[in-house]
Amino acid sequence: MAQTRAAIRYAKAVLDLAKDQKSAPAVNDDMKSIANAVVASKELDEMLQSPVVPNATKRSALLAVFKDLNKLSVNLIDTLITNKRIDVLGDVAQKYNQLFDQEQGTQVAKVTTAVPLTDELKKLVLVKVKELTGKDAEINNVIDENILGGFILRVGDLQYDASIANKLSKLKREFTLN
Repeated sequence: MAQTRAAIRYAKAVLDLAKDQKSAPAVNDDMKSIANAVVASKELDEMLQSPVVPNATKRSALLAVFKDLNKLSVNLIDTLITNKRIDVLGDVAQKYNQLFDQEQGTQVAKVTTAVPLTDELKKLVLVKVKELTGKDAEINNVIDENILGGFILRVGDLQYDASIANKLSKLKREFTLN
């Protein structure tokens, strides 16, 4: 919980600075690539969390992985290292993206499916999200074979679970209760 609050504070501060310097979209692109990399790479996340890896090594590794970062993004990394909070870099990046999207009036709809969404299905999901929230959205399709079929739609705090795994779980609960 404390890490989440710290991540929000850092993200807000960077967003305010980025808006003042008119570089919020560029920093948003940096934060997207950082957030995606931390989620996708277990090794990167473990390095950031490790108290054994020296901060100088973390800094040089991050700057080697993320070339061409905006000056504010590099300053964020330096500030997190100075404050011994580099472990929250992935969270800060995600929070920054969320705050930036809120300011732009857009949102990200996370759609978890067993197979990749087709363009036709993406259009239908976008229509449904617009109907539910009244806002336009960007689709983030996550593939998870464990849901068997159907989909799970998450937009902000709203979640709609129409997965086969969820329906089977409900049936199992009904049978065990009777």
